[in-house]
Amino acid sequence: MTESVLRERHVTLRDGETVFLRPLTPQDGALYPDFLSEVTPDDLRLRFFAPMRQVSPDLIERLIHYDPRKAMAFIAIAEASGRMLGVVRLHDDPGSEGTAEFAILLRTRLKGHGLGWLMMKHMIANAKAKGLTTVHGQVLTENATMLQMCEELGFHTADDPLERGVKVVTLPLAEVPAEALP
Repeated sequence: MTESVLRERHVTLRDGETVFLRPLTPQDGALYPDFLSEVTPDDLRLRFFAPMRQVSPDLIERLIHYDPRKAMAFIAIAEASGRMLGVVRLHDDPGSEGTAEFAILLRTRLKGHGLGWLMMKHMIANAKAKGLTTVHGQVLTENATMLQMCEELGFHTADDPLERGVKVVTLPLAEVPAEALP
């Protein structure tokens, strides 16, 4: 697989909904208000590690403008409606060659429908295509669904030595078999 092949793809969720995965662009900022209207405050807290009722326009601006040399972000769009369903991001670690940190957020109603799993696999495939060696993330200990998905995807889990109530999930990309990727 080449990087260009991996950047976009069509997937089908467990309920039959077809979704287009593609790189996030600044124009996608217009999709965020509708998307975030269907993300609960608790899911925002699980993603951003702080209580919040809504995401500020300034934060949305920072999320949609990223340096593609140091980061990648993929958006899931419902093919039938054109609505944003989720986003997964990967930012290179400064000063640590070959490693990057991921984050993911979905519409709350789509948790458990397979979208997060497909988006994570898409991100992992693109990380490998970029030549990264490791992807990692922080997950609140109470986020059992995310921790289970990471375990099923092959991530190693450990307590974060610097933050109580947080787990660090790490995936050495050399351990990911080619047949496990899209």
